[in-house]
Amino acid sequence: MTVDKELEKLSRLTPPAATPEARARALAAAMQAFDTAGNNAPAAQGNAKGWRQSSIINWIWSPVMNKKFLAGSALATLLVIPAAGYLAIELTRNGSPIVDQTEIAGNLSKSEASKQPAATAGQPVTVAPQAAAGNNRLAEQSVADAQAPRDKEAPALAKPDASQTSEFDASAALTNKPEGSAAALGAAKRAAPAAPGIVPQRQFAEPMAAIAPSPALPAEGRVQIQLDPNRERFANAAANPIKSVATDPVSTFSADVDSASYSFVRRSLTGGAMPDPQSVRVEEMINYFPYDWPGPDNADQPFKATVTVMPTPWNHDTELMHVAIKGYDIAPATTPHANLVFLIDVSGSMDEPDKLPLLKSAFRLLVNRLKADDTVSIVTYAGNAGTVLTPTRVAEKSKILSAIDRLEAGGSTGGAEGIEAAYNLAKQGFVKDGINRVMLATDGDFNVGPSSDEDLKRIIEERRKDGIFLTVLGFGRGNLNDSLMQTLAQNGNGSAAYIDTLVEAQKTLVEEAGSTLFPIASDVKFQVEFNPERIAEYRLIAYETRALNREDFNNDRVDAGDIGSGHSVTAIYEITPKGSPAVMNDDLRYGAADQVPAEASDSAHQGELAFVKMRYKQPGEEKSALITTPVKDGNAVSTVDAAPQDVRFSVAVAAFGQKLSHVAAVDAYSYQAIADLAATSRGADAFGYRSDFLSLVRLADGLSQR
Repeated sequence: MTVDKELEKLSRLTPPAATPEARARALAAAMQAFDTAGNNAPAAQGNAKGWRQSSIINWIWSPVMNKKFLAGSALATLLVIPAAGYLAIELTRNGSPIVDQTEIAGNLSKSEASKQPAATAGQPVTVAPQAAAGNNRLAEQSVADAQAPRDKEAPALAKPDASQTSEFDASAALTNKPEGSAAALGAAKRAAPAAPGIVPQRQFAEPMAAIAPSPALPAEGRVQIQLDPNRERFANAAANPIKSVATDPVSTFSADVDSASYSFVRRSLTGGAMPDPQSVRVEEMINYFPYDWPGPDNADQPFKATVTVMPTPWNHDTELMHVAIKGYDIAPATTPHANLVFLIDVSGSMDEPDKLPLLKSAFRLLVNRLKADDTVSIVTYAGNAGTVLTPTRVAEKSKILSAIDRLEAGGSTGGAEGIEAAYNLAKQGFVKDGINRVMLATDGDFNVGPSSDEDLKRIIEERRKDGIFLTVLGFGRGNLNDSLMQTLAQNGNGSAAYIDTLVEAQKTLVEEAGSTLFPIASDVKFQVEFNPERIAEYRLIAYETRALNREDFNNDRVDAGDIGSGHSVTAIYEITPKGSPAVMNDDLRYGAADQVPAEASDSAHQGELAFVKMRYKQPGEEKSALITTPVKDGNAVSTVDAAPQDVRFSVAVAAFGQKLSHVAAVDAYSYQAIADLAATSRGADAFGYRSDFLSLVRLADGLSQR
């Protein structure tokens, strides 16, 4: 009797109205039941009988619900509520194959799209042809959201097969995002794809109208999303060849103090992948580390050269000529006032944890390093350039930091307009006899306006004549345009660095702020002439992108690299003495004697192996000065162990960089041998950079054996 009364009470209750979400789930379940009834659907994972779990529910549910005596009764209500709850749990359970989450359709309205249930992140996505026609953009961008949770557990930089086609779940991008398209688009840009470094090959103009589960399509009816693994562009060239001193005795190149390549290599290796050989610039790896080379006594001579000749660790029949340059280190108390313009990329591609958020933290570190009388301006660009902060003294630090904190990402990348605006602002706050510099922070994705390297190069070349230099800071992965960053930095009388962690930001912008911001010499060029009576062949290790013609050395109109306060620059030649079995070129049959300069036979030069010349300009001057250093037998040591500690460590770094970039000369030199050489020459290592290098060598050794 009591049970009847309870049932009677329940029968008078109004069942809860079906929500749009419930209706959508019911529709999906019905579609699955239809598949099952026709035996058209393939077996779901873990179900050998070919039934989906929703089909099992229908198999039990349909006979019960078809009993007319249950229709509209209280007992039916009691059964409906728990069964519906169970169905909802099954439909939304993470990883459940009830709803076939491998397909997307694009036929619902935007409002309906925002009501769809979340799909499971990590499941592949196949786009129906009718959806792909006008709805590709959101499907491609939603890929990132669906993959983000998995990325946190996967190696950060695993490099996929270039031929691989990726299929992703796009429906998860709409979860908890009202109105569908706009919120989903922003979220999709913020997430990294499962295979970092891979982004959609095309960008589409219109968002997808809707995303919903759909019946399975045959393989031939699916449109697979093709992802381009080669969006990152690097400024590199083939390794320098071996040259004969008899025919080509002079080597000329520009100084390079950039360090971007080392940081990029480190990020690849710590992410579990060998770096792209094109991303490896050996000189930037060598010059990444601080060395205790002897420096000049005063600023009148901005740098000093130290040369060491030693046996080559990877070839007993050759030698290394190690040229180390140390710049004059300006004391902090005497540094000139700085007028800095932060040119910050806030386009949609910067909406990643390792891009704009890291960038903001990095610039906060720099602001805290500046003096109260220095000034900071901020220009942003994303489609259109905008001035966020006019020139403001660092004494008003809170105002500057607040402007940095308010930055948000979104939009396309109109970099050229931003560069123009930044230079105009730098000119507005120009400090005579001070440091006037634009600091461009970007992932290098310039895709609106003048975007070719040559167009932007011309803009930078015109503006540097005003005495305003450029520093380029790269962030993030996926569409890093390293090639453009190098072009801008080289032509803007500045340097390029890659910031992959806050620790790297601290190194570049705080610990090395003097060398980053304060130039002591511009248009620095090197020219080395080898004595053909002593040296048969030579090979310059690295500096491929900095090569100059022989006549460029004395041409003051030819631009070259700059050296900042305290900068160290290292160049290493592998040289082959005359008579060595390692000589690769045959002697000339005709005219060999004519190739030997008369002065080379002079007894005054008999003890010389080579002659090193350096040209540079004092900041603001147009005429260069010359420094020369003869390389004599007294510069040579008989064993590797007899070479100075810093020389040996830099040689280990040079060997590592060559091995990563697949230079044949070091093929037989193992990673273990490189690690041993670096370990025995590590030294004090106050900041732990050299210990980290040893870890990278071991990582590369392990990854290369896969």
